[in-house]
Amino acid sequence: MVRKTVLLVAALVFVFVASTGVVNAQSARDYINIVGSSTVYPFATVVAEQFGKTTRFKTPKIESTGSGGGFKLFCAGVGVEYPDITNASRRIKESEFEKCRQNGVNEIVEVKIGYDGIVLANSKKAKPMKISRKDIFLALAKNVPDPKGGERLVGNPYRTWKDVNRSLPNIKIEVLGPPPTSGTRDAFVELVMEEAAKSYPWIKTMDKKAFKEVAHTIREDGAYIEAGENDNLIVQKLDANPKAFGIFGFSFLDQNGDRIQGSFVDGVQPTFEAIASGEYPVSRPLFFYVKKAHIGVIPGMEGYLNEFTSEKTWGPEGYLADKGLIPMPDAERMKYRADVSKLRVLTALNNQ
Repeated sequence: MVRKTVLLVAALVFVFVASTGVVNAQSARDYINIVGSSTVYPFATVVAEQFGKTTRFKTPKIESTGSGGGFKLFCAGVGVEYPDITNASRRIKESEFEKCRQNGVNEIVEVKIGYDGIVLANSKKAKPMKISRKDIFLALAKNVPDPKGGERLVGNPYRTWKDVNRSLPNIKIEVLGPPPTSGTRDAFVELVMEEAAKSYPWIKTMDKKAFKEVAHTIREDGAYIEAGENDNLIVQKLDANPKAFGIFGFSFLDQNGDRIQGSFVDGVQPTFEAIASGEYPVSRPLFFYVKKAHIGVIPGMEGYLNEFTSEKTWGPEGYLADKGLIPMPDAERMKYRADVSKLRVLTALNNQ
């Protein structure tokens, strides 16, 4: 056993000296280090715990940093001081992909794991909201079309949901949501705010920079409250304040269905079936990204990938579906399973 440990440390040092030029035997570790998305975090945690219980390897260490924070850590370099895997509730951006390359992270394996919906939820102590994406945009954008008419923007004047739409309740707009580093925030802006902004022809035809300024800038006057990367905290606050709403992934709604409920968006309730069919309009894919250079060096990497991409895990009857993950169609699962088994690296972002 001692001999195996010595050989392991030697192998770690050899590989990472070759890739980083730094000798530090004390930094060698015998567990997988994972960072990233708060949405993917509960799924990854379940897989990590199962992996730790059923193999000879240690349970991976997982930290919820948000998708943006995860990519920042992941792309910082190759070596035991850097994460092996980052979870993401959106696809890696071109700028992040280039930052990885600049720092020597040249071989990345992309793994799509399934789908998730983004919900606007409130306490079950109140009535469920029936709202449109346009209503949400008008409630949360920093600048909105002038209610008095004309093709011009004004600072958001709306204070209650009823101000936005007469059919909505006469309660103060108070929404707890993710910070800019969150993949959930990125997806929410793209799927809700952008789509609603495009419903105004004069905003849709703006140049790219001006349009982004309108669609991506959330108001900062207290109506939208950044709640960090802790979705469980949002659930607790909604339970305590029935007049507030929260934005997070469907999995958290699914796991806390005894306390909170999802709003109907554009007439569709966020359910497992509605997200899986594509009927629910605010849904997005979930991913994790792997450093190929760490596979075969950090103990258990291949085993963890095999566990995550097995049918008993991410399939329609898998244990992640019980936790709220919406499985990919059969053909898509087969594709990503093949990518993992061959450790196929991402060469360009147009390669899906």
